[in-house]
Amino acid sequence: MLIPTSSLLPLELLLQALTQNYLSSSYCITFVSDASITFSSPVSFMYIIPDEENLIEQILYASEMGCSDYVVHVKRPDKFLAAFERVVHIGSIRRSDRKIIILPREEDLNDVNLPSKVFSMKESGFVANMLMVSYYKREAECVIFDLITHKFVGSDELIHEPFYLDRWNSCNSMFDYQVNLFPHDMSDLYGKTLKVACFTYKPYVLLDLDPAIEPLERDGIDVRIIHEFCRWLNCSIEIVREDVDEWGDIYENETGGIGIIGSVVEDRADIGITSLYSWYEEWRVMDFSAAVLRTGITCIAPAPRLLSSWEMPLMPFTWYSWLAVIFTFFYASLGLLIAQGFPPDATPFFTVFATMIAQSQDDVSWRIRSVTGWLLIVGLILGCAYGAGLASTFTVPRFEPSIDMMQDIVDRKMEWGANSEAWTFSLRPSSEPLIKNLLGQFRTYSFEELERKSFTRSMAFSIEKLPAGTFAIGEYLTKEAVLDMMLMTEDFYYEQCVIWLRKSSPYTEKVSTLVGRLHQSGLMLAWETQVALKYLNYKVQLEVRLSRSKSDGGITKILNLNDVVGVFIIYVTGIMVSIVVFIGEVIVYHHKNNKGPNNGQE
Repeated sequence: MLIPTSSLLPLELLLQALTQNYLSSSYCITFVSDASITFSSPVSFMYIIPDEENLIEQILYASEMGCSDYVVHVKRPDKFLAAFERVVHIGSIRRSDRKIIILPREEDLNDVNLPSKVFSMKESGFVANMLMVSYYKREAECVIFDLITHKFVGSDELIHEPFYLDRWNSCNSMFDYQVNLFPHDMSDLYGKTLKVACFTYKPYVLLDLDPAIEPLERDGIDVRIIHEFCRWLNCSIEIVREDVDEWGDIYENETGGIGIIGSVVEDRADIGITSLYSWYEEWRVMDFSAAVLRTGITCIAPAPRLLSSWEMPLMPFTWYSWLAVIFTFFYASLGLLIAQGFPPDATPFFTVFATMIAQSQDDVSWRIRSVTGWLLIVGLILGCAYGAGLASTFTVPRFEPSIDMMQDIVDRKMEWGANSEAWTFSLRPSSEPLIKNLLGQFRTYSFEELERKSFTRSMAFSIEKLPAGTFAIGEYLTKEAVLDMMLMTEDFYYEQCVIWLRKSSPYTEKVSTLVGRLHQSGLMLAWETQVALKYLNYKVQLEVRLSRSKSDGGITKILNLNDVVGVFIIYVTGIMVSIVVFIGEVIVYHHKNNKGPNNGQE
C-alpha cells in the first residue's frame, strides 16, 4: 500500500525511495526503530521496537524468519551492529549480500562524526552493503541528506573510511548523481587484502617453497584456487599460518577455537583452506563454499606376509578339521580299548595312530578288525587329503589374511591414525557399533613417532584418495615404509572438500561461483595432476597405487630348505621325544631288574 507523499516527512520520503529502488527484491525487510516513522514497504516486513536487553533475540527471530535486510532508525546504531554481529554467529540463516540502511535521528543532526564512528567498528568490516543517511543541511522547507557508505575495498588502512556516494534533496526528491548506493558487488576488490589460514599439507597447500621454483613460495590445489580468486577479483593474499594446531578444533561455546577453525571463527582470517571437509559442527559457525573436490578416506595397512615355513605341515587342514581328526583319534582309541578289554599298556593308542597315518598293523583278531576296519578307510581318506593339501601348500605360496575392510582393523584390534584428530570428525556422529569400535582404536602421534611406527607393522595410516588418482599421504610415510604396506579396498568414509569462510561472508558467493567455473573447465583435475607430478614423491605414490598388484612370489618349482623347515621341525621333535622315552624306559627297566634278584635270594 502506497502512502501519499504529501503526508510524509523528508526522511520518510527518502526511505520510501530507497526501499523501492534497492529493497524491492528482498524476501523480507526488518525495520528496527525506536521512534515513530511512516514507511511503505514493497515486500513483506517485520517491525521491531528495540529492547536493549533482548535486542539480540529480537534480531535473531527476524533473521530466522528470513527478514535479513535491515532498515535501522535508532539512537545508537553501534549497539544494533554489535547485536547484529552476534546474530550472524548464532543464527542459521546465511547471506552474503545483506543490506543495512541506517537512518539518522533528530539528535544526530549535528553529529558530523557519526558515520566515522559507525564505519570504524569492526562489525562494519564484514558487511559490504551498508548505507548511512546523514543530514547535510536545511534550505527553507527542503532538507538535504548525504548518502554514505564505507570504502570496504582497497587499501587496508582506508576500508573503514566513510565514502560519500550521493545527495538527496527533499524538494525535488532527486538524487544529485544517480549512482548505485550499494556499489560493493565484489566484482573488484581494488587490492584489498584477503587473509587465508592454512598450513603445509600436500597436495592441497605447500608453503616455504624455493623461490627459484615458485616465485610466491607457495603452491597447491587450494592455493591455486585462492590465487585464481584474487586474480579474478583483484585482491592480495596474506597467509595466516597454522602449522602447530593445523585443522584445529572449536571451543564448546562456539565463540572461538584453535587452528584454521579458530582463525576463521575469530576473524583472524577471512578464508580457510587445506583439505577442509564439510563437517556439521563447523558448518554451524562458518560458511562453506561449493565442493572443491571429493576425497575418499581410507588406510594403508601392513601388507600380508608369507606364512612362516614351520606352519606348512599344519596348513592343509583348517583348525576345525584338525579338531575333528583329534576327536576321531580319541574316539577310535576308546573303542579299541573296550574291544581289547582295557589292556594295561598304550597299545590301542599306537594302533589307532598307526592306522590313521596308513601304517601296517600286526595280525589281530576278528574282534579288533571290526573296530579298525572303518578306521582304515578314514585313515586312507585323511592321508590322501593331507598329502594333496600339503603338495598345494608347498607349490602355491600362502599369505597372512590381508587387511581390506574396516572390520579387519577392528577384529585385529590394530591401531590406525595420523597426527591429528581431524581424521575422525566425520565419523564421530555415527552410532554404528563398528564405527564406535573403529574410533576407539584411532591414535594420534607426533611426526617422529608415526615415522618410527611405519616400520613396525603395528599400525595403519590414514590417507586420502583424490579424484585424479593422487593420494594425500603424510610425509612420515617414506618409500621404504610403504614397500611393506597395502592400500585397503574399503573407504572409511568420503567427504566433500570445501573452503571455509566466516558466517555470511561477502566472499562466499564469489568463491562458490569460481569453484563451479573451475569444475566446468576441468582445471581441478589438471591442477591435482600438475601439483602431484611437481611436488609429491612419485615413488611413494606409485608404491601405494600398485600396492595391491605386487607379485605374490609365483609358483614354487623347486623346494629349498626353507620350504621344508616345518617338516624337519616335526621330525627333530619326534626324534628328541623318542630319545627321551627310550632313556626313560632303560632307566625304569634297569631299576626293576636290579631289584628283582635281591628279593628272590632273601
